[in-house]
Amino acid sequence: MQQRDKVFINGKWVAPHGTGNIEVIHSATEEVMGKIPEGHARDAEDAIAAARAAFDGWSNTPPAVRAGYIRKIAEGLKDRTEELAQLIAGEVGMPIKLARAIQVGGPVYNWGQAATLLEKFAFEEQVGNSLVVREPVGVVAAITPWNYPLNQITLKVAPALAAGCTVVLKPSEVAPLNAFVLAEVIEAAGLPPGVFNLVTGYGPVVGEVLASHPEVDMVSFTGSTRAGKRVSELAAQSVKRVALELGGKSASVILDDADLPSAVKGTIGACFLNSGQTCSAHTRMLVPRSRYDEVKAIAAKVVEGYTLGDPLVETTRLGPLISDVQKGRVTSYIRRGLEEGAELVAGGPDAPEGFARGFYVKPTVLGNVDPRATVAQEEIFGPVLSVICYDTEEDAIRIANDSIYGLGGGVWSGDEARAIKVARRIRTGQVDINGGPFNMNAPFGGFKQSGNGREGGKFGLEEFLEYKSLQLKKPA
Repeated sequence: MQQRDKVFINGKWVAPHGTGNIEVIHSATEEVMGKIPEGHARDAEDAIAAARAAFDGWSNTPPAVRAGYIRKIAEGLKDRTEELAQLIAGEVGMPIKLARAIQVGGPVYNWGQAATLLEKFAFEEQVGNSLVVREPVGVVAAITPWNYPLNQITLKVAPALAAGCTVVLKPSEVAPLNAFVLAEVIEAAGLPPGVFNLVTGYGPVVGEVLASHPEVDMVSFTGSTRAGKRVSELAAQSVKRVALELGGKSASVILDDADLPSAVKGTIGACFLNSGQTCSAHTRMLVPRSRYDEVKAIAAKVVEGYTLGDPLVETTRLGPLISDVQKGRVTSYIRRGLEEGAELVAGGPDAPEGFARGFYVKPTVLGNVDPRATVAQEEIFGPVLSVICYDTEEDAIRIANDSIYGLGGGVWSGDEARAIKVARRIRTGQVDINGGPFNMNAPFGGFKQSGNGREGGKFGLEEFLEYKSLQLKKPA
């Protein structure tokens, strides 16, 4: 068990002001795998003060020097890949093989890419008689979720540091142990005191201080839409910049000329990744009504391959959910879907056999779901796919856009040009065409209540920069 009893402020591990601690529960065994400090409001205030004091020095550090620190952090994380993968597989439930590649490999790449981008980024340009410069926004509060914990931390902290900002990080208290490893790596890299600070605790205490404090210039938040609205309310009082990456209810639109087996298999894969604990998961599969029976048969067969197992076993395909709360939430949604008239194609709400411990839920496909049903409108955050039938292409586009969210999605067609034409009409931040792979250098973020702002590549770096125009006197 990992016992963490200090927070990282101003380059030092210090005892928090409070005496409480928070238990971290292993998703597969339900045992306590670690304890972290329950941060106090004063800890958040101390971290903000340290970040503010460090800002002038860090923001004026040459980009090449900042890039050197960031590259050291990438190397330090890579050296601790197995430790991090084991931690996150236990915290979150993602199978270890995927955890190495996605939960750790992604952050290592993104830290390295932040350094590479920084080395070639144009911080100023001439526009007429103006010198337009890009400057860091200031002190950044990063509030991150539990589903891809280290990666979501990385997509905020790495570009913020690259931009010249200083950072206070509050990771999710549900999956926080990986953040302590990152802080150790940052400490070893020799980052100047106060540039990066880590405070753990609960959102209503630590998070609210970070979102409301007048010395914080920007809040970057990933989490639920409800919590994102609260962050926005608090941040509005000091008119600070806010970047939000929130919920999703993404539609995978399978057109009538698509390769049906590939489309169904690809959609289920995009729904069940990380046991469905993915904000951009393709949780609505829109299919031609005339092909519904074929889709049902294919889906049932595909789901048979998603065998549940211990996330620390190399061959496991699908792990548990992160917590008992999440397990209860997901199974209640499955029951509600059935009550509202859905057909059970695979899985179901009953506990899977052979798993007396662990937060396991059967991978589930609900068929013939009404587009306005609860399971078609609300984010479930579990391995639950809703199959919705449509009659025409226009009907499919309308259903895909009939959501308060707009984060991800997909279009499948035998004609790529047709798929792109449909994708352009879907109001969402990213659309996979025929299963196109995720691009870590492309902008990631949402429309509507899925949030605002973008993460990834140069677009993520630009989020942490302000424009300044220097009006130069024209020569006589």
